[in-house]
Amino acid sequence: MKYILHLTFVCLSLLTPRMCIQGNQFNIEVSRSDKLSLPGFENLTAGYNKFLRPNFGGEPVQIALTLDIASISSISESNMDYTATIYLRQRWTDQRLVFEGNKSFTLDARLVEFLWVPDTYIVESKKSFLHEVTVGNRLIRLFSNGTVLYALRITTTVACNMDLSKYPMDTQTCKLQLESWGYDGNDVEFSWLRGNDSVRGLENLRLAQYTIQRYFTLVTRSQQETGNYTRLVLQFELRRNVLYFILETYVPSTFLVVLSWVSFWISLDSVPARTCIGVTTVLSMTTLMIGSRTSLPNTNCFIKAIDVYLGICFSFVFGALLEYAVAHYSSLQQMAAKDRQQITCYLYAT
Repeated sequence: MKYILHLTFVCLSLLTPRMCIQGNQFNIEVSRSDKLSLPGFENLTAGYNKFLRPNFGGEPVQIALTLDIASISSISESNMDYTATIYLRQRWTDQRLVFEGNKSFTLDARLVEFLWVPDTYIVESKKSFLHEVTVGNRLIRLFSNGTVLYALRITTTVACNMDLSKYPMDTQTCKLQLESWGYDGNDVEFSWLRGNDSVRGLENLRLAQYTIQRYFTLVTRSQQETGNYTRLVLQFELRRNVLYFILETYVPSTFLVVLSWVSFWISLDSVPARTCIGVTTVLSMTTLMIGSRTSLPNTNCFIKAIDVYLGICFSFVFGALLEYAVAHYSSLQQMAAKDRQQITCYLYAT
């Protein structure tokens, strides 16, 4: 028993120094990972800590943004959202990256992981992704005064609350909002670089059902439980092109109403003709009403302007069919009354 205890003590005494050496090496590697240097710019970024923002503990970082709207691929009334591809460019000054000269350097986008970048996110975004063909669509450019330009190409689907009460003669207001996820107003301040001119591309967009009437930029404050955040807002108005609905719905429904009135000029004795016109127009109006609602499956609970119009048209068409039934019934009653009167007169005469 003593021999076993002695052997255990000897083994522990041999392994303890090795464990201490490995532990010291691990601590050294961790301390080095906290302060990474940019490959090729070791003299510039020596001791640079990417986990600390510029002016840490001091004034907030001023971040200026610009946006290029490349496309708005879809606007969904059923999901109440829109999908857009944007070029997001952010500029800020990091005094730790100041170097001599008047040149600027464009770096490989994969080196962004060695620098501090703002944690900007898109408010009310349902899903977003960064394009990665052929490489990640990001850009890092350093200027001699410490200014950093960070550009991204993003496709995002953003919620847009729509008021469809005037559909299809409606105008919708949608927003694209940008905000810091973790840094509040004491650490990061967002601003538009050139006001309304910071946003480009919207005036050149051609959408299938909409026309962009106007847009403007705002800078607001977002008060949340974790702090007070700066929020940049791009607000734009979308006016629906009503010509498609005029040709697809309004003109056919109007013609159906006029067609149902043709039966007023047909004799009451032509029962098949008037019945055929009445039933056909009613069924056609029903098909139009169903077709106008299939594109908006999740908004069937809303009463829209097109529903009111089609409802009135259906009332006229159904009224024309109902009028023939009443008129035919009245004519039969009148004929029966005349027959009874003739029979009564004949009986009195005899």
